[in-house]
Amino acid sequence: MTKNELVERVAKKVGLTKKAAFETVNAVFGNIRDALAKGDKVVVSGFGTFKIRQRATRTGRNPQTGSSIKIAGHKLPGFTAGKALKRFIK
Repeated sequence: MTKNELVERVAKKVGLTKKAAFETVNAVFGNIRDALAKGDKVVVSGFGTFKIRQRATRTGRNPQTGSSIKIAGHKLPGFTAGKALKRFIK
């Protein structure tokens, strides 16, 4: 499902115009993005949890030369599905 398809479904389900639904969807995702940027986690009951995960520094291998290289640690967004979502998908 694309973002536009999600906007259309929200507009139809809630009875909003597509413009209002588009702004609503953008507001939700924007708030999740902003919270993650601050380091907060976002818990949506019945759906799941968005949080920042930390990857540790590790040693890798350059495939061209075979030499060892150091790969710097970094942050990345993560999502863990909640119980209700897991049960619904099964």
